[in-house]
Amino acid sequence: MTQVKPPQELSAPQRNATPPPKASSESAGQVSGRPSMGRMVGLDLARALAVFGMYIVHIAPMNSPQGSVGSWVYFLAEGRSSALFATLAGFSLMLIAGRREPKTGLAGRQAKVRIAIRAVILLALGTVLAMEYGDIIILAYYGVYFLLALLLVRLRARTLALIAAGIALVMPQLAFVLKMWLSDSVQQTINAYDPLERLSTVGVLDLLLTGLYPTITWMAFVTTGMALARLDLSAPVVRRRLAVLGAGLATAAYGLATLLTGASAVWNVGGGGGPSSGSGPGSMGSGSAVSGSMGSAPGGPELSASDLLGAVSHTGTTFDTIGCAGIAILVIVAAMAAMDRLPLLRRLAKPVIAVGTMSLTAYVGHFLAQSAWPASGAGTTTSWVPVLTYILTAIVFATIWSRFFRRGPLEYLLNAATKPAKYIR
Repeated sequence: MTQVKPPQELSAPQRNATPPPKASSESAGQVSGRPSMGRMVGLDLARALAVFGMYIVHIAPMNSPQGSVGSWVYFLAEGRSSALFATLAGFSLMLIAGRREPKTGLAGRQAKVRIAIRAVILLALGTVLAMEYGDIIILAYYGVYFLLALLLVRLRARTLALIAAGIALVMPQLAFVLKMWLSDSVQQTINAYDPLERLSTVGVLDLLLTGLYPTITWMAFVTTGMALARLDLSAPVVRRRLAVLGAGLATAAYGLATLLTGASAVWNVGGGGGPSSGSGPGSMGSGSAVSGSMGSAPGGPELSASDLLGAVSHTGTTFDTIGCAGIAILVIVAAMAAMDRLPLLRRLAKPVIAVGTMSLTAYVGHFLAQSAWPASGAGTTTSWVPVLTYILTAIVFATIWSRFFRRGPLEYLLNAATKPAKYIR
């Protein structure tokens, strides 16, 4: 199932009264700033929440009793945590390329090379992990997102917001048509010539159109994050307007979908039913045999045109995309406001924030841990103890590691791999 970090590094002027954690975030696609730059701690908090959401989807029981607290927690995490992760990735790209104003000249060229190197590394890492865990891994998709984002890094917030809106409104319908046109035989022919498909069963067609996080619709989240980064989020009035926008988008999307198609096509709480069934963690290791996006996929659900009006997670409909984007905006703004306005909470949340500073490590690590502890995978557990254990372990590890190192293990390697960008002239 979802989610990603996966897969994020930050570099923004210090705005908080207390110093940031020593660790420097470089989760799935972010870069750490120069020593003189402070951290936007709220983003790390939001990133940690996204990581924990993916833990829930990948590890927690998939079939909690209908209407129980567990079923609601799983429902809220499913799809929405990975969308939040992708939105944060878009934000982080702009921190590399110049947040409020795009970098130009030599600095701009070097920033683009750094993004491109990260894209290639994440595509390669995601492909390797997908060989074992299937299309639940989001990192290879991130690689494609980042490459396409290179075309957008110099645009202003309004333009980026319009692009995000256009993707959300148009691309789900286009994706549906394309997948109806691409019959199984056509897909098999394309995949036969795709080396990525042969390596990991997550090929170019999956990355662009038929996978769990298809670029054609998921670029809406990345572009939304890029637009947010262009805004002055230190201004309370901007945060209030964004909070209203996020709440409005989520309410409108899920409300209209419920009105048009009924609650079962939106509020899939408990029971594991609905179009997204089978595309979750229970399919780990099965490759892309099940697709959670619209259209048909071998072994997966086949959606009709009427399903375009629903909003079930990972169906990739317009309502699903807009609803997830609204929630992502709301979480990011709320996290930043809380860290800015509540110093006590910021101090108490330091262990959680530490996870956000090394979210790539936390994301990849929980898959490796599941290989060593296979009984902890979603669909195999009836208890919430495993997922709580994973969350607590991530917090403890990140807290200890950040006391000695500025970056997480994988974040350090990712940062080191981009060093050659400084030689670009």
